[in-house]
Amino acid sequence: MSITTVLFAIVSALAVFVIAAVVVGREAQRLDMVAPRVIYDIDQAAEFVAGVLPSNTQARLTMDEVRQLLLAHLSWMNDKGLTPLDVTDRVQNISIPVVVDEDTLAAYLLKEASRRGVEILDDVDVVHVADAHLGYFSAIGAVGPKADQI
Repeated sequence: MSITTVLFAIVSALAVFVIAAVVVGREAQRLDMVAPRVIYDIDQAAEFVAGVLPSNTQARLTMDEVRQLLLAHLSWMNDKGLTPLDVTDRVQNISIPVVVDEDTLAAYLLKEASRRGVEILDDVDVVHVADAHLGYFSAIGAVGPKADQI
Protein backbone atom coordinates (compact mmCIF):
# COMPACT_ATOMS: atom_id res chain seq x y z
CA MET A 1 0.00 0.00 0.00
CA SER A 2 1.32 3.39 -0.92
CA ILE A 3 1.50 6.38 1.38
CA THR A 4 -1.00 8.17 -0.87
CA THR A 5 -3.61 5.45 -0.32
CA VAL A 6 -3.15 5.52 3.46
CA LEU A 7 -3.31 9.33 3.51
CA PHE A 8 -6.46 9.27 1.34
CA ALA A 9 -8.10 6.72 3.71
CA ILE A 10 -7.31 8.87 6.77
CA VAL A 11 -8.60 12.07 5.14
CA SER A 12 -11.75 10.24 3.97
CA ALA A 13 -12.40 8.89 7.48
CA LEU A 14 -11.97 12.36 8.99
CA ALA A 15 -14.30 13.88 6.41
CA VAL A 16 -16.98 11.27 7.12
CA PHE A 17 -16.64 11.90 10.87
CA VAL A 18 -16.94 15.68 10.49
CA ILE A 19 -19.99 15.37 8.22
CA ALA A 20 -21.66 12.95 10.64
CA ALA A 21 -20.93 15.19 13.65
CA VAL A 22 -22.42 18.23 11.88
CA VAL A 23 -25.56 16.35 10.82
CA VAL A 24 -26.11 14.82 14.28
CA GLY A 25 -25.54 18.19 15.97
CA ARG A 26 -27.97 19.96 13.64
CA GLU A 27 -30.68 17.30 14.17
CA ALA A 28 -30.20 17.38 17.94
CA GLN A 29 -30.71 21.16 17.91
CA ARG A 30 -33.80 20.85 15.66
CA LEU A 31 -35.35 18.18 17.87
CA ASP A 32 -34.69 20.29 20.95
CA MET A 33 -36.86 23.06 19.49
CA VAL A 34 -39.93 20.96 18.65
CA ALA A 35 -42.60 19.60 20.93
CA PRO A 36 -42.02 16.02 22.04
CA ARG A 37 -44.26 13.41 20.51
CA VAL A 38 -46.95 12.46 22.96
CA ILE A 39 -49.19 9.50 22.31
CA TYR A 40 -52.54 9.47 24.09
CA ASP A 41 -53.99 6.00 24.60
CA ILE A 42 -57.54 5.95 26.01
CA ASP A 43 -57.14 2.46 27.46
CA GLN A 44 -53.86 3.37 29.14
CA ALA A 45 -55.42 6.63 30.38
CA ALA A 46 -58.42 4.79 31.85
CA GLU A 47 -56.13 2.31 33.63
CA PHE A 48 -53.97 5.14 34.97
CA VAL A 49 -56.95 7.18 36.15
CA ALA A 50 -58.71 4.20 37.74
CA GLY A 51 -55.51 3.30 39.55
CA VAL A 52 -55.04 6.70 41.20
CA LEU A 53 -58.66 7.46 42.10
CA PRO A 54 -59.54 7.45 45.81
CA SER A 55 -60.98 4.11 46.93
CA ASN A 56 -64.47 5.59 47.47
CA THR A 57 -64.55 6.85 43.90
CA GLN A 58 -63.18 3.54 42.61
CA ALA A 59 -66.03 1.76 44.36
CA ARG A 60 -68.66 4.00 42.74
CA LEU A 61 -67.39 4.03 39.13
CA THR A 62 -66.88 1.17 36.70
CA MET A 63 -64.05 1.16 34.17
CA ASP A 64 -66.56 1.89 31.41
CA GLU A 65 -67.87 4.90 33.35
CA VAL A 66 -64.31 6.17 33.89
CA ARG A 67 -63.67 5.76 30.17
CA GLN A 68 -66.88 7.68 29.33
CA LEU A 69 -65.84 10.52 31.64
CA LEU A 70 -62.40 10.62 30.01
CA LEU A 71 -63.98 10.79 26.57
CA ALA A 72 -66.22 13.62 27.80
CA HIS A 73 -63.13 15.41 29.16
CA LEU A 74 -61.41 15.02 25.79
CA SER A 75 -64.51 16.40 24.08
CA TRP A 76 -64.48 19.42 26.41
CA MET A 77 -60.78 19.96 25.68
CA ASN A 78 -61.45 19.79 21.96
CA ASP A 79 -64.27 22.35 22.27
CA LYS A 80 -61.84 24.68 24.10
CA GLY A 81 -59.17 24.30 21.39
CA LEU A 82 -56.82 22.36 23.66
CA THR A 83 -56.32 19.44 21.27
CA PRO A 84 -54.67 20.85 18.15
CA LEU A 85 -54.51 18.52 15.17
CA ASP A 86 -51.06 19.27 13.73
CA VAL A 87 -48.52 19.22 16.58
CA THR A 88 -45.96 16.75 15.25
CA ASP A 89 -42.59 18.48 14.82
CA ARG A 90 -44.13 21.90 15.51
CA VAL A 91 -41.78 24.44 17.08
CA GLN A 92 -42.95 25.33 20.58
CA ASN A 93 -44.18 28.92 20.41
CA ILE A 94 -46.63 29.33 23.26
CA SER A 95 -47.54 33.00 23.27
CA ILE A 96 -50.88 32.85 25.12
CA PRO A 97 -51.16 30.45 28.05
CA VAL A 98 -54.30 28.32 28.20
CA VAL A 99 -55.88 28.07 31.63
CA VAL A 100 -58.20 25.19 32.55
CA ASP A 101 -61.01 26.23 34.90
CA GLU A 102 -61.78 23.26 37.14
CA ASP A 103 -65.28 24.43 38.10
CA THR A 104 -66.39 24.76 34.48
CA LEU A 105 -64.89 21.38 33.68
CA ALA A 106 -66.66 19.69 36.61
CA ALA A 107 -70.01 21.17 35.56
CA TYR A 108 -69.46 20.01 31.98
CA LEU A 109 -68.53 16.50 33.11
CA LEU A 110 -71.62 16.26 35.33
CA LYS A 111 -73.82 17.26 32.38
CA GLU A 112 -72.04 14.84 30.03
CA ALA A 113 -72.19 12.01 32.57
CA SER A 114 -75.95 12.34 32.63
CA ARG A 115 -76.10 12.49 28.83
CA ARG A 116 -73.82 9.44 28.45
CA GLY A 117 -75.72 7.36 31.01
CA VAL A 118 -73.02 7.48 33.71
CA GLU A 119 -74.61 7.51 37.14
CA ILE A 120 -72.67 9.86 39.41
CA LEU A 121 -73.47 9.11 43.04
CA ASP A 122 -71.19 11.82 44.43
CA ASP A 123 -70.29 14.97 42.49
CA VAL A 124 -66.75 14.87 43.83
CA ASP A 125 -66.12 11.76 41.69
CA VAL A 126 -65.97 13.85 38.50
CA VAL A 127 -63.45 16.16 40.16
CA HIS A 128 -61.29 13.17 41.11
CA VAL A 129 -61.52 11.77 37.58
CA ALA A 130 -60.60 15.13 36.02
CA ASP A 131 -57.65 15.59 38.40
CA ALA A 132 -56.42 12.06 37.71
CA HIS A 133 -56.82 12.61 33.97
CA LEU A 134 -54.75 15.78 34.16
CA GLY A 135 -52.22 13.70 36.11
CA TYR A 136 -52.12 11.27 33.20
CA PHE A 137 -51.53 14.13 30.76
CA SER A 138 -48.71 15.34 32.96
CA ALA A 139 -47.22 11.84 33.20
CA ILE A 140 -47.05 11.50 29.41
CA GLY A 141 -45.76 15.05 28.97
CA ALA A 142 -48.86 16.48 27.32
CA VAL A 143 -49.64 19.35 29.68
CA GLY A 144 -47.81 22.44 30.81
CA PRO A 145 -47.41 23.86 34.29
CA LYS A 146 -50.26 25.17 36.39
CA ALA A 147 -50.95 28.88 36.09
CA ASP A 148 -50.08 31.16 39.00
CA GLN A 149 -53.00 32.00 41.26
CA ILE A 150 -54.27 35.53 40.73
